[in-house]
Amino acid sequence: MITETERHGESAAVVLFEMIEPHLALVTLNRPEKRNAVNGEVAAALEVIVRRIEDDPQVRAVILTSSQDKVFCAGADLGAVASGTGLSMETAHGGFAGFVFANRVKPWIAAIEGLAVAGGFEICLACDMIVASRQARFGLPEVKRGLMAGAGGVHRLPNRIPASLAYELIATGEPIDAERAYATGLVNRLVEPGQALAAARDLAGRITPNAPLAVQHSLAVARAGAALPDGAARVLASERMAMLRKTEDFREGPRAFVEKRDPVWTGR
Repeated sequence: MITETERHGESAAVVLFEMIEPHLALVTLNRPEKRNAVNGEVAAALEVIVRRIEDDPQVRAVILTSSQDKVFCAGADLGAVASGTGLSMETAHGGFAGFVFANRVKPWIAAIEGLAVAGGFEICLACDMIVASRQARFGLPEVKRGLMAGAGGVHRLPNRIPASLAYELIATGEPIDAERAYATGLVNRLVEPGQALAAARDLAGRITPNAPLAVQHSLAVARAGAALPDGAARVLASERMAMLRKTEDFREGPRAFVEKRDPVWTGR
């Protein structure tokens, strides 16, 4: 079990990890001098942390945030790209930042105070939920540099907001402010500046008391089912339900209800 702030050799300064509650992890991007731009060091550290979280049954939810309030993440480190080390910001299992295409079953909440653009916005889109302050902004400016938001942006954004608005943001490269992002459903909670982390903790606190395997199987169906026809999604849900029925927690929930007590989840 991860019990304290993790230090990953040279990567300790750029991505931080800590358990802030018994079942809640906090992951913090911490490269302020580069506006948290992703390089190989960030990608390697974040991939390690993702895997440790996935392997730790005590972690039921994760908040991803920034150590600074003006910028969540400015995307890829173009200096690394120019120097020929751009490929290092992708990992074999996680893709860009070691995160956007990683196989993750646990819920991740992005807590955003400032700017999340390019790959930084794609990291947000890879999370399950987003909490943002009113000063946050989101955008995919890649087309302004002759690039494409290929780390999930161009195919995930149309599934999170109305397609016509997604096409506009992708084609113009212009950002969207937090209030409009909230109005379109991209952002789950909109709060005053400085309150994003607290609001994310409140949201996570509504998740962690629930049966962890039930949350994970339910989210797995929700994530995949959005891109499937109804029949295929129903099959997937049935398969996951069959898996859930074999768990101890599946029996514990109804038993605790009948016995008028709080359930004790084991994650098994």
